[in-house]
Amino acid sequence: MDSSTIAIQFEGVSRHFGLIKAVDEISFEVFGGEFFTMLGPSGSGKTTCLRLIAGFEQPSAGHIKLYGKAMEGTPPYDRDVNTVFQDYALFPHMNVGANIGYGLRIKKVPGTAIQQQVEEMLEMVRLPGITGRKVSQLSGGQQQRVALARALINKPRVLLLDEPLGALDLKLRQEMQVELKTIQKQVGITFIFVTHDQEEALTMSDRIAVFNQGKIAQIGTPTEIYEHPRTRFVAGFVGTMNLLAKETAQAITGEARSIAVRPEKIRLCREDETPPDNSYSVRGVVEDVIYLGVNTRYVVRLDNGEVFTVLQQNLEPGSLDVSSVRGSQVKLVWNKTHTLILDEEV
Repeated sequence: MDSSTIAIQFEGVSRHFGLIKAVDEISFEVFGGEFFTMLGPSGSGKTTCLRLIAGFEQPSAGHIKLYGKAMEGTPPYDRDVNTVFQDYALFPHMNVGANIGYGLRIKKVPGTAIQQQVEEMLEMVRLPGITGRKVSQLSGGQQQRVALARALINKPRVLLLDEPLGALDLKLRQEMQVELKTIQKQVGITFIFVTHDQEEALTMSDRIAVFNQGKIAQIGTPTEIYEHPRTRFVAGFVGTMNLLAKETAQAITGEARSIAVRPEKIRLCREDETPPDNSYSVRGVVEDVIYLGVNTRYVVRLDNGEVFTVLQQNLEPGSLDVSSVRGSQVKLVWNKTHTLILDEEV
């Protein structure tokens, strides 16, 4: 990532569809060679931003620049970007080699050069020797790799990825997360990735922009977004979070401010245990216990009726007996430094 080079720049960009503000006056920058993820729920504006970069949509207001060049009015085929779609959009009547080399044929690249570059791309995405195979003979993961190779063979300055892992099963999706990041580092191209999956965003990204209702709620590194969310929306959307109302927070901390604490930061203690001086504590009853193998999730109802989630790693041999604490009176304890103060704005 080269933070001195700005690959994509949004300056007060909006995209309205009638009265619907799909994107509402947002500004941000993507650096050259960065793996930048736009994360948010459906309808938050992330895919519209991707389409604005690609040229499939034009802004209602504001300016978009690609490596310093204004993109207003520039058609998609004149922008130095390529897109990998969720459904891969491979040509079913062409074999793998023809699909990957399609863009080079359009550019009138000689056939021998195309063949060589296709083989290089297949090596890079770890699919050597399948040039002549039909698309219908490929698994979902293989189709995803072929679509990626087809996009990268044209050497775009920016690669746009619109939820390309959404159709894969969990294990393959996790493998491809690592693979995509490795390929991005190898080719050094700016990747802009759209997803609603928090794990994908945290796993692959150099920086994440969290979208909500057409605006960007927060931009930061995965660590910044997860450990230091600024708003209740970001705290609740990225990972699991215990969000406390002002009244509950005041009873615990002495301050009437909205706070939050991650489930894995909380320790489940006996009711009579004295917490350390630098910690907060609250009492409750264990309502449910969910054994997850590596971890156990405890659902605890506080004395005031609010519900807390606690996540603890199963380190002891007796972890198989975790269900025995269901219905027990417990004390929840966490370090004061793990208490997050949140803005009220979304």
